[in-house]
Amino acid sequence: MGEDKIDTNSVQARGVSVDTFGGRIHVEWDPEAAVTPLGQLSFFINFLKVSGLYGAFIEECPLEYVSPNAPRKGDILGTLVLSILAGHNRYAHITATRCDGVNPNLMGMTKVVSEDSARRALKSIDEESGVSWLEGQLARVTHPALSIGPWILDIDTTVKCLYGKQEGAVVGYNPTKPGRPCHSYHGYFMANTRLALTVDVNAGNHSTSRHVSPGLWKLIDSLPEQGRPVFIRGDASFGVEPVLAQAEARGIHYLTKLRLTRNVKRLIQKLFASGDWTDAGQGFTAKAANVQVVLIALAAFLKELKAYAEHLTIAERMTMIITHAFRLLLQKSHTRSCLLIHNTVSV
Repeated sequence: MGEDKIDTNSVQARGVSVDTFGGRIHVEWDPEAAVTPLGQLSFFINFLKVSGLYGAFIEECPLEYVSPNAPRKGDILGTLVLSILAGHNRYAHITATRCDGVNPNLMGMTKVVSEDSARRALKSIDEESGVSWLEGQLARVTHPALSIGPWILDIDTTVKCLYGKQEGAVVGYNPTKPGRPCHSYHGYFMANTRLALTVDVNAGNHSTSRHVSPGLWKLIDSLPEQGRPVFIRGDASFGVEPVLAQAEARGIHYLTKLRLTRNVKRLIQKLFASGDWTDAGQGFTAKAANVQVVLIALAAFLKELKAYAEHLTIAERMTMIITHAFRLLLQKSHTRSCLLIHNTVSV
């Protein structure tokens, strides 16, 4: 019963046949030869051909050339793919790929292009068309897995330090190296897996939930109803009214940390004094409560007020702002549930 065991010794002795874009090849193992990082790439190329993913990747690419002397689209993308699989992170590293005399042929390439050709090719692609193309390719390989069963969407923001003059390299939130220009990577992942659904690269000063929200809701709205997450999970920066309201409007549950504001601290002290905590397992106890979340949306009002504020005195302006704030306070108040977890295990 169960799966048949593969005799690795017999496989190494007789080798295997692999179908690639350059034709069918025979692969054998030499236990005495040195190990190379790209020695197993022929099997990945076989997967790309059998699945049809690489063919669609090239065919749907919005890269177009007019000159008859221009390189083939497959050579451009093939060079970039081989460079990425080799662990390269700069255009200059592409030169090392030109020494490979085996894998480019297996990818169906006629040549390995230079770093300048690869850079000019990517630069010539329209940004909107290029993003749409890459998002479509990523959705093709990730969305089928989302319909298998219930899953959780994790939201995470990563800061990447920059040392050059890249676009969007500005000073923002950077706890590792304060004052250093950086990029903010907003990633969306399937929890407990390594499946990345998409990543938005923003400027270094665009690291808050306000900047993450457009990409988050664009991703969720693009998913079919049966493929949407059971709930979304994020840190304290996502436990704000704009994010929670958008999730509720789409019927999606959420789990975020709670900002320790003054009222939240008072609630915690009150809960600690009341007792009646519930055992949550693994040395933790929990207690549920409701907390008032308030949204004061003054941005649109202040923009409108600015048009004729020059005709008002400072006292009149402050009176209008305070009055409008209280009006919004009454309209935009929401009671939400929170769960306080306490570690009862002494360290």
